[in-house]
Amino acid sequence: MRARDGDRMVLTTYGRSSGFAIDPVEKKPLAHFHPGTAVLSFGTAGCNLNCRFCQNWDISKSREWDRLAAVAGPDEIAQTASASHCDSIAFTYNDPVIFAEYAIDTARACHERGIHTIAVTAGYISPEARAEFFAPMDAANIDLKGFTEDFYRKVTGSHLRDVLDTIVWVHDHTDTWMELTTLLIPGHNDSQDEIARMARWILAELGPNVPLHFSAFHPDFKMLDIPPTPPATLRKARAAALDAGLRFVYTGNVHDPECETTSCHACGQSLIERDWYRILAYRLTENGRCPSCGTAVPGRFGDAVGHWGQRSLPISASPTSY
Repeated sequence: MRARDGDRMVLTTYGRSSGFAIDPVEKKPLAHFHPGTAVLSFGTAGCNLNCRFCQNWDISKSREWDRLAAVAGPDEIAQTASASHCDSIAFTYNDPVIFAEYAIDTARACHERGIHTIAVTAGYISPEARAEFFAPMDAANIDLKGFTEDFYRKVTGSHLRDVLDTIVWVHDHTDTWMELTTLLIPGHNDSQDEIARMARWILAELGPNVPLHFSAFHPDFKMLDIPPTPPATLRKARAAALDAGLRFVYTGNVHDPECETTSCHACGQSLIERDWYRILAYRLTENGRCPSCGTAVPGRFGDAVGHWGQRSLPISASPTSY
């Protein structure tokens, strides 16, 4: 993804995307960031991890230029997001830390038009690069892929400590709204002990209000011999995290409306009811509080709920698309 150009190291994927689509923000997944709104999603090619279970492997593992079919600069992308009435833009599909210059410039162009920015990342980034990368990001979903160094080293080709350091740094030193996601893989990172230890770490280092998503694995890439995650495993993980003291824990990649709903942690009132990525009911007050007891719900909720629904719409961001 990088090459020498004279005396410079350049990003060879700058301005070249693997494609664009409008998605619901819940698909990122983000549950406490402008619910129901539309997000313009895009990525490039390549990755700095080597996850054996990668579910976007045809993009993240590609070394071929033909994967980069859409040509669009930061201003063109921001104009497309605005013309498409998107509330946010998401850097996703592959990890945006590897196309940081492109993502940062696009984020700045989006902010000039009042469009929010979202980074969907594994958080595997050096301390020196963190500040510049996360500064223009309004929200981030960071993958906490497991909670053992052995899993990270053997299954992802990276290191747990670096990811934990990034998560704590984003929480403590930025205004970026952060949520976490763990893809539970049967027999690899789904033990109750590991999940309980991870939940206790989150509580101790981040507090009880950072939302955590447990997502279901399906066989892909180099882990075709592993069965899909049973829905019961996700529910047990969610229960363990709630028991540890986390307040907002969700399941994903399965149909489970009960575990997709946001409830008040003080009185139990259902506040945002979801079915897949659709908002069925929205009861937060204008200032993001429970209407029953007045408790504030952490997040960025804006002035009103969106109604994009669960559809995903491919779109062009070329200069002729608007």
